[in-house]
Amino acid sequence: MLTPCTSDFLEELSRQMPGLLRDAAPRDVEEPRGRWRGKGQAVAMPRSTQEVASIVRAAAARRVGIVPMGGGTGLVGGQLLPEGPDPLILSLERMTACRGVYPEENVLVVEAGMILADVQATAERAGRLFPLSLASEGSARIGGNLASNAGGLNVLRYGNTRDLCLGLEAVLPDGSILHGLKRLRKDNTGYDLRHLLIGSEGTLGIITAASLRIVPKPATQIAALLAVPSPAAALRLLALAEGRLSGMISAFELISRMGYDFLAETMPEVTVPLAPLPEWSVLIELGLPREIEAEEAMAMLYAEAEDAGLVSDGVISTSEAQRAALWRIRESIPEGNRRIGAVSSHDISLPLSAVPAFIPRAGAALAKLGDWRINCFGHLGDGNLHFNVFPKPGRSRKDHENQRDAVKTCVHDIVDDMGGSVSAEHGIGRLKVADLEKYGDPAKLMAMRAIKAAMDPLGIMNPGAVLRG
Repeated sequence: MLTPCTSDFLEELSRQMPGLLRDAAPRDVEEPRGRWRGKGQAVAMPRSTQEVASIVRAAAARRVGIVPMGGGTGLVGGQLLPEGPDPLILSLERMTACRGVYPEENVLVVEAGMILADVQATAERAGRLFPLSLASEGSARIGGNLASNAGGLNVLRYGNTRDLCLGLEAVLPDGSILHGLKRLRKDNTGYDLRHLLIGSEGTLGIITAASLRIVPKPATQIAALLAVPSPAAALRLLALAEGRLSGMISAFELISRMGYDFLAETMPEVTVPLAPLPEWSVLIELGLPREIEAEEAMAMLYAEAEDAGLVSDGVISTSEAQRAALWRIRESIPEGNRRIGAVSSHDISLPLSAVPAFIPRAGAALAKLGDWRINCFGHLGDGNLHFNVFPKPGRSRKDHENQRDAVKTCVHDIVDDMGGSVSAEHGIGRLKVADLEKYGDPAKLMAMRAIKAAMDPLGIMNPGAVLRG
């Protein structure tokens, strides 16, 4: 049984570590969409891994729950505790140091509180690229990215955050420090605790620093927005591109007409350079070596795709400004969604070959529940779709509050039936705990519960996230 974070506990922490605490601000107890409000009156801001360890030991002695806080950008409630005894919120906002840059090794060692955009900039100064790229990269912190195994735009070429991490330093639930900041590509010395902690959402420990894989920057980058007749054609275009330019495709994003309609409705300053607007389109980006001429490579891909009936129109960037303008369209779609207000949003993944059948199947099933607008978009290159359901014009999501669970269940049941995942890149948090129990493999859940019980027997680490307490 957890106990609340009391004033005398906070006074004890303050005596041990003066200047550690601040009062919780609204941003510490609210999630980006405003659907939940968390508990917690105080935020601990440690300055070192040793201070994190001291906080955890003190919390374990009192059985006080700890909710780790990164940038607070998560969409599944992993950074909030809405019920139960008041926890201590632990923010890594002061732990932002770069501990080492090793360009010859293509490694960067940073503390977990560093903002993702600053990690990218640090790699840039070393003449390298840290390829994790998210819409929230200006406020998300790398520790939270690791804790949720964030995906983003470049997974097709570079992998998830898990694939970009070589080693971790972390504080475990008993306050011991895992010294795992090795910069090794190969280390077969027993269980890989790095991969256990990545994606655990703060339920098994608090990541304090990481050794990250950085890569040489492509000599040139070029993007194109291409109209395709269908998602099936988009997949064939992906196969064609991979056959011609293997290992050089950085991103391959599917965009539906509804996304453009939402931008026109909410963000008219974001213009789409295709007319008429296609029902489906793809944003493809290539990162090429110096030996390959970028515009020629993209033009040849377009010509071959057009001959095969896979594209009907398109715009190829001829400058960095034009490339950025094309990406602005894709990156503005989530904000357009937010302004419209979704009844239910779904971060799903499917086997690539199942995507074309899923979209009409899910649409037909949802039509039996009501009249909706569906914005389907996302990272087609790795099978991750954002399949979001919105009210018709003149109505708001509040008009459909009583249907949200039915809509989510409808979509998730089909995803599960088709061999997909109901959480592609956002994690489980607290929003999808019931989904994990419903769709998760029983043997996996048993193993997860056993690991949690062994590592965190007091249940103080992010209580209620991922697994029920």
